[in-house]
Amino acid sequence: MHSAVHQAIDAVWRIESARIVAGVARLVRDIGLAEELAQDALVAALEHWPAAGVPDNPGAWLMATAKNRALDRLRHHKLAKGKLEQLGHELDAQEAMIVPDFVDGLDAARADEIGDDLLRLIFTACHPVLPTEARLALTLKLLCGLTTHEIARAFLVPEPTIAQRIVRAKRSLREARVPFEVPRGDALQERLSSVLEVVYLVFNEGYTATAGDDWMRPALIDEALRLGRMLAELAPDEPEVHGLAALMELQASRAKARVDASGRPVLLLDQDRSRWDHLLIRRGLAALQRAEGLMVSPGPYALQAAIAACHARAVTASDTDWERIAALYAALARVSPSPVIELNRAVAVGMAFGPAAGLEMVDSLRDERALQGYQWLPSVRGDLLAKLGRNEEARTEFARAAQLAGNGRERELLLKRAAELGGADAGVPDGQPGPQDKS
Repeated sequence: MHSAVHQAIDAVWRIESARIVAGVARLVRDIGLAEELAQDALVAALEHWPAAGVPDNPGAWLMATAKNRALDRLRHHKLAKGKLEQLGHELDAQEAMIVPDFVDGLDAARADEIGDDLLRLIFTACHPVLPTEARLALTLKLLCGLTTHEIARAFLVPEPTIAQRIVRAKRSLREARVPFEVPRGDALQERLSSVLEVVYLVFNEGYTATAGDDWMRPALIDEALRLGRMLAELAPDEPEVHGLAALMELQASRAKARVDASGRPVLLLDQDRSRWDHLLIRRGLAALQRAEGLMVSPGPYALQAAIAACHARAVTASDTDWERIAALYAALARVSPSPVIELNRAVAVGMAFGPAAGLEMVDSLRDERALQGYQWLPSVRGDLLAKLGRNEEARTEFARAAQLAGNGRERELLLKRAAELGGADAGVPDGQPGPQDKS
């Protein structure tokens, strides 16, 4: 019984933790303290739920408990009169809501307000007082609920390095007294590119989970889509905002077809395209058209969205315009050069011009330091070797990729490919070979 309750708590926490931290941060104006209070609520759940049972609305229970702790902390420290006056009306409203009735029913209006808190949390974590790598690590911790070990794997750096980045980031935000808000004007523009990068990180963690037993985390996909749509309203004249929205809508359109009935991954060319979400495809194509109408030259998100659009427009896998995709990846490599993008381009070149051409590109990347320990390098190489009939070499590469994989479903897929190499097109990944450029 306790094991089932603990599994339920873990599942709820992974879904709700970002909202809880964001909601509490609006009260205490300190991300580090907000995370600490949210963790207190988690501990309370671990203490009470095994005996009392999981509440009907566990997310609301955790939110209410964390905010109660925040109110207690504010009173205990007896904030300066001016601070109390500033927060007075909000505290009264919070106290009115933190009652048993609230735990049983979180209304839609309140849910929208919590959504705004998440956007505030992202902009706060992306303040220029922090270096870029600290912003990304902090946001993955707060919004995706990743452990320092999982973030370290994602960035291909030692775990203590990530832990130090997160601790320093929270301390820097506190010492700089960074306001918990969505900025306006120049301040908005200053942080926008970093926020876009973070939202795409959230999306990618949902699209292909770094660790765990599930191939995808749909709640994170939905959250990233919602945030992307909010950003498009917040900055309607920024082409890359619409480019990112287009990219996420188009990739998310494939979500239902990316797993089979047992939750196992289904690679791109094997997917049942009738299961693709055509409403999301239309939204994505419209957002891409908006981005292309605003831009002077294409940015990285618009280029990636154009690649995703090639897949979306292909009625069958054989209709895919791989030559155009290869050309778009070449353009992307010029705008945003990195080994991971080159690996993507190698996949497209292999599909457009034959596996030998793709393998030549992949082999030129084997000594890239950023790709050491990156499971998609041996995975892509294994697929190209299999298409060339070099099966023993291919099996070795797939086995190596499986050893490097942190996600259980991904590992299962790679081991299956090592045992059964399958057909010629079976190994084309769904989208990018990996979740994000970590170089």
